[in-house]
Formats: sequence, C-alpha cells, structure tokens
Amino acid sequence: MATARSPSGGPGGSGRARSLRGQGEQLRREILAAVNRLLVEWGSAEKLTMRAVAKEVGVAAPSIYLHFPDKAGLVWAALSDKYDDLVASMVRADAASDGTDPREPLRAQTHAYCQFALSNPGHYRLMFEVPQPTVEVARISGHPAHGVSASFRAGFRRCQETGYALSLPVEQAAQTLWAGLHGMVTLHHSLFPDESTENLTLQLADGLLDSLVANTPGASPPFRSTPPETAASRHLRAILAGSSDRPGDGDSSAGILGAHE
Repeated sequence: MATARSPSGGPGGSGRARSLRGQGEQLRREILAAVNRLLVEWGSAEKLTMRAVAKEVGVAAPSIYLHFPDKAGLVWAALSDKYDDLVASMVRADAASDGTDPREPLRAQTHAYCQFALSNPGHYRLMFEVPQPTVEVARISGHPAHGVSASFRAGFRRCQETGYALSLPVEQAAQTLWAGLHGMVTLHHSLFPDESTENLTLQLADGLLDSLVANTPGASPPFRSTPPETAASRHLRAILAGSSDRPGDGDSSAGILGAHE
C-alpha cells in the first residue's frame, strides 16, 4: 500500500497522506517553500507560526517539529539559501579582483553586496529589513548571515596584514562597513524603488570603504580605549565573536542582525 491516512486525514485532520519512508526530505522542502511564500505574503515573520506553516503545507503541526525545533530554526532554514547566494557572490567578486592591491578585493565585495541587494529587493528585505524571531545570544552564531561578516572581516584583515592602516579595529570596521552598505540599499528600497541608483550607491560604498582603509600603506592610528563593560556590550561582543575569518566559513558573527521580534 503506497500511502495511508488516519480516519481524519492525519492528526488535526489535515487531509494529507502520510509520507512514505524516505520522503522526509521532500516534506522538508515543501515546508521551507511554504515558509517563503508566507514571508513574502506577510512581509515579516511576526504572524508566522508552526500551525500556520502546517496548514499551508497540509500537514499536522507535529510534522513541522520533526524537521525544525522552533520558529527561529524554521525561518533561518527558509532564508539560508538566500544568504548563501549573497556570500557566494561576495566571495566570487573577491577572488576575481585585482590581487595587487589588497583593498580591491574588499571593494569588489562591497560592490557585490550592493548589487545583490539592488537586484534582489524582495529577498533582501526578508533577509535584513524585516524582524526575525528572537533567540538567545548563544544561538545567534548559527544565523545564516554569519558568512557576510566573515567575508568582510577577512578583507579588512588582509589590508591590515599587508600594511594598510585601518581607521577602526577589524571587527568594528567590518561592522561599520556592513551597516553603512545596509543603510544605503535600504534607502534605495524605501525612496527610489523604481529608479536605478546603482552608480550612486557604489560611489557612496567606495567613499565609506576609503574612510575605513588608508589609500597608502602605513601604521594604523591609535584606537580609542575600550569603554566600560555593559550588558549591551557583552551582547554585541557575543554576536561579533567569530572562530575564523575566511570568507564563507564558520565565522560565528551575525553582524547587523539583531535578535528582535
């Protein structure tokens, strides 16, 4: 017998046939597709619940928990391929740039970031412009955006290691660059959705990068002393702390992504 149903079509009366053994991955893909549809329709994860996803797929809610532990895990998994595409475009741009000047691979990364955001406004809004589920600090390192921070950090570190002065410490420089680029493309999405502002955006990105990395080799200026430790600073340090700085690897920083409702 190929499939079987409970008298009510499954727990909760979903009406969907039980999956055959080995079809769990197919169900997982259907769940993630449903999450993406609902996120696009609602514009945020605020109304997203396991029950709503189960209804969209046509299964009982417990079937969702077999694949995802909670709402955060569900949303992160649904968006992970989009973060992977962004990081991959940054890494490709870095590798294809002129290697004689260590600033140029980092500049190529910034351009790739902006171009991805401008070319994929719907995806970008879901990734960075809508609230995502709150999680404890210990889980933030698992957010699929960690590769973006890793790639920027690696670029700044290369500049520093080859003698180009940074105006800020590596982690802070990477965070400042990311936040600045995000602000530029968010303004574009909000104010100029029907106009091409790519050239202006890339010029502004270049200016921001040039303010963070000197245009000639030389020693970095002294950085400001570390302010007193606070609960907020400990939280931010936990977000930014990474185990590695290679683009696209297991860096555990989550960058501008806060943990908010």
